[in-house]
Amino acid sequence: MTRVVAGTDLAKRIELQLPGSVVTSNSSEVSVRSDALHETLRFLRDDENLDFQFLNSVSAVDYVEHFELVYHLTSLRRNSSCVVKSRLYSRDEPVVQSVVDLWRGAELQEREIYDLMGIMFEGHPNMKRILLWEGFPGHPLRKDFIR
Repeated sequence: MTRVVAGTDLAKRIELQLPGSVVTSNSSEVSVRSDALHETLRFLRDDENLDFQFLNSVSAVDYVEHFELVYHLTSLRRNSSCVVKSRLYSRDEPVVQSVVDLWRGAELQEREIYDLMGIMFEGHPNMKRILLWEGFPGHPLRKDFIR
């Protein structure tokens, strides 16, 4: 069984390397500033004591007052997993740096989030709709989507 690394433990390690990055943490997850998300995820992947080499999933949630990105990571070598979250407060132009350069498997997941939620991933190699056609009005999984 995979061991879940406590968010509070991750927060301590992240703060040592990237001071000011962590917003909150608890027993199951860590939340980081959106402008520090990419470097935080790089640290979690590259630190040999953590070794989160596998990106299980990237998803997004619309909480009306903000969007939240959720990254599930796994270290196969250490048999552990973690959850990293980050909030985006702009509804008009939500943008965050892509992690395709860290995990190639994020490419289609980020495109799906863009297509259905309208979150742009800066630096993505092919940021365009994946399920809906170009010109589709809006992003249908957003709470403010009206058809």
